[in-house]
Amino acid sequence: MIRPVSENALLVTLADEIRQELPAQLRSLCEQLEAQKWPWLEDLIPSYTTLLIIYDPDQLDFRQAIAAIRPILAAEGSGSANKPESRTIELPVYYSPESGPDLEALAAACSLSVPDVIEMHTAQTYQVFAMGFAPGFGFLAEVDPAIAHPRKTTPRKSVPAGSVGIANRQTAVYPVSSPGGWQLIGRCPTRLFDRDSLSLLATGDQVRFRSISREDYLAQGGEL
Repeated sequence: MIRPVSENALLVTLADEIRQELPAQLRSLCEQLEAQKWPWLEDLIPSYTTLLIIYDPDQLDFRQAIAAIRPILAAEGSGSANKPESRTIELPVYYSPESGPDLEALAAACSLSVPDVIEMHTAQTYQVFAMGFAPGFGFLAEVDPAIAHPRKTTPRKSVPAGSVGIANRQTAVYPVSSPGGWQLIGRCPTRLFDRDSLSLLATGDQVRFRSISREDYLAQGGEL
């Protein structure tokens, strides 16, 4: 379904609920639209089930924009569009109370040991369902239900860049220092966003976490 939501934006809805196959479909749709190189297409913003398309209303109206987009959406829905290759990205994490101030409390709340939490967090392969909140911030799912835990009631005013957190069935790495309310269990030394290469993660990517020592974390540029 395509519908106008403002004077310069269309919202494409692919489904009514979150599904595992949607991130790859949304990524493919973005690539198909970007390949058209339309001068009026200004931005594409994928989310869990939708794609927000920003266009220049001085060049065309919403009817013309919908008419241009509809054939590509139909090809994507029929499966005739070329699918992008899935990337798997490994992120090292130093798990400890020093780098993850909520690690011990989360383990206790889940009736698990700290090593259990680390093992469960690194055992999963996560999919990037959406990008947002901050540049390079990927919402990854799903964590093992045994370590799922709600956001903090009162968010922290400042969460260090690289912090790895859990919020319900999602996990994420904070790419920059910012306020945040996720349960922090470790820290990653990998830079997830910079001005040159922009975001390391993209919707549809697969992500795995690998536990590293304090020494390896510092050697890879991590800060404490």
